[in-house]
Amino acid sequence: MSKQAQTTVNPVSTAEPATTDVAITRPAYLLDKVDEATGEVQQVPCFKYLPGHPRQIRFDAKAGQFNIGGTTPLGYSLSFVPLAWRIFQDDILNMGRKLWAELFYADDKGAICAVLFHGYSVENLYRLIEPLFYDDLTLADVVVKVQASKKETTKDGKKATYYIAEFSYEPADAQEVAARGDFARDFPIWRAETYTGAADVRIQHAYTAPEPEATSEDVNASQAA
Repeated sequence: MSKQAQTTVNPVSTAEPATTDVAITRPAYLLDKVDEATGEVQQVPCFKYLPGHPRQIRFDAKAGQFNIGGTTPLGYSLSFVPLAWRIFQDDILNMGRKLWAELFYADDKGAICAVLFHGYSVENLYRLIEPLFYDDLTLADVVVKVQASKKETTKDGKKATYYIAEFSYEPADAQEVAARGDFARDFPIWRAETYTGAADVRIQHAYTAPEPEATSEDVNASQAA
């Protein structure tokens, strides 16, 4: 018999049933918004995200500029508080098997974005991750600043220029860090175009790829059991 049932059937007991106050903390990414039609206060996310389809931010290593989806220019630098990331080796986007860094963040309009780096840019990101690790921090605790850095190379006697990403960081606002951490906890953060299920993952944080769908053989085996 439960404790509650014992209290209910005991007519001579004058002791009040014990109560436990459980503090319910709402996710830090929720904001209060007044419904103009009803006047009711609703809690809405401060971020916009279609699971598996974040806004695509591209780093053009030839021009040294960032852009949205290959069209809208964003300039030579980015600053953001990451909410998820992974460093992995895989064959994606018809570019052959390479070492990639994929970072997810919210832009100034609240849209969840994903940006990819490869080559020397990934090595530069490692140079940022290492000191943070030894200071008991991660990329999710700071504002990451990405700057396109011009480089030169010589091939067949001709000089060519290209750009790599260089990374630095500064302290982040605690509320922004909390909001992004809560959002990454409650939503699957991944990008369908870059997920193959065959990646060799080096480092991963708050990245949540979907579970593989059960095959017909799996279903039949389960039913047979």
